[in-house]
Amino acid sequence: MLQIEIDNGSGFCFGVTTAIHKAEEELAKGTQLYCLGDIVHNGMECERLRQMGLITINHDELRQLHNVKVLLRAHGEPPETYELARQNNIDIIDATCPVVLQLQKRIKRQYEAGPGQIVIFGKKGHAEVLGLVGQTVGSAIVIEHFDDVKQLDFTRDIYLYSQTTKSLDEFHRIIEYIQEHISPTATFKSFDTICRSVANRMPNISQFATRHDLILFVCGRKSSNGKVLFGECLRINPNTHLIEGPDEIDPAWLNGIHTVGICGATSTPKWLMEQCRDALLAK
Repeated sequence: MLQIEIDNGSGFCFGVTTAIHKAEEELAKGTQLYCLGDIVHNGMECERLRQMGLITINHDELRQLHNVKVLLRAHGEPPETYELARQNNIDIIDATCPVVLQLQKRIKRQYEAGPGQIVIFGKKGHAEVLGLVGQTVGSAIVIEHFDDVKQLDFTRDIYLYSQTTKSLDEFHRIIEYIQEHISPTATFKSFDTICRSVANRMPNISQFATRHDLILFVCGRKSSNGKVLFGECLRINPNTHLIEGPDEIDPAWLNGIHTVGICGATSTPKWLMEQCRDALLAK
């Protein structure tokens, strides 16, 4: 008989849980509520909230709105979003993750302190990164990968931060490279701003992946931390498949399989992992 285990450590992180609860509370009141961008990088959860009445908009659409309520998701927003909301009399429900909010404040203080390169290790164009760069009036340098660090000016001061959901190992490699190449006349400071609720999932999910013949990693394909965690599962257990939902399960994967582990990203709802389990049991 097939044994199936859902990873207890997978599922929404604190920031995502808070944002979704805030949305549900407002929608339960019958309030018309807009959300700036997908509330979470999971299409099925976004669809569930859409059916409850949540209207997802982009920044261009935000400019056209007046006298409404808009929820800001956990990723955070740059200062100009708040200014636009003030001008258009938009009531902001701010669900920015506290970890992201603290990071925004630290980067803003560093920017206001004076010259130097503010460098953010993160995904270009990612909502969180756009909010961080916004604290520096667009002057921060974003590096996506280790090799990008070579483009920095090592004769000038460098202040290094990280998007909260990036890899700790790669961040430390970047720190070591800068330390080796920074000019003796320049200052280098690094700030470990990676969220531990995400970083701590790496060793946990590695251990989980060793316990099963097959791993189903349930995750929206837009999720940054999902890509990192899926990559770790795949490294530990080559028989790992990324799926967005139960419809993507291939019955052929189950041939000769005795145990299946189901896990996911910080943007994966528990109910979706349970649906995948139920689909397996029905096959």
